[in-house]
Amino acid sequence: MTEPSGPGRLRSVRRIAWLAAAALAVTFGTLAWWRANAPQEPPPVVITGEADVRSEFSLTDHSGRPVTEADFAGRWQVVFFGFTNCPDICPTTLAYIASVLDLLGDRAERVAPLFITVDPARDTAPVMAAFVAAFHPRLIGLTGTEAQVAGAAQNFRVYTEKMADAAAPDGYLMAHAGYIYLMTPEGRFEAVFRENGQPPEAMAEEIVMRIEKEER
Repeated sequence: MTEPSGPGRLRSVRRIAWLAAAALAVTFGTLAWWRANAPQEPPPVVITGEADVRSEFSLTDHSGRPVTEADFAGRWQVVFFGFTNCPDICPTTLAYIASVLDLLGDRAERVAPLFITVDPARDTAPVMAAFVAAFHPRLIGLTGTEAQVAGAAQNFRVYTEKMADAAAPDGYLMAHAGYIYLMTPEGRFEAVFRENGQPPEAMAEEIVMRIEKEER
């Protein structure tokens, strides 16, 4: 086929150019629409305000003495929920808290380290006393009735669930969250940590920083 020449060829070139321009316009228009309407990457999560976590409880300490949050007023509370038959996370977390307490030195007197059981049926006061003594002399074990422990867990927003396990003592384990709560001397939520989230030195520094700020 003979290619057009002269004015005819010029019209063909112009037509191709216009078609290309129209295609580009459609492409860029579609891209602009997609950018405006497509789901965007979610922004980083920023937590503001005060968490609905409260240090409110009526329990029994490992010496058999009834206690409430008022007994620890004026001290920073380091709170962890677990149980003495826990095969993994509880021993490692309590050992971690013990390291933090040692790193605090004299400032550990300003801290109340509380280990609250989620298994009160087995974790009586004598059982708790023997268990916490194996980790640190400052560690305080807290237990109570099923209702008292459930109320404390609810106020700290701690998940717990009894799970059947034929290989476990008495045929069950307690599933629970592994958070370490730092509460202010007034019992308000300040921060949350995990044993595997940072070295004990980092958590100790966070506590010292807050104590020093309070002292100024």
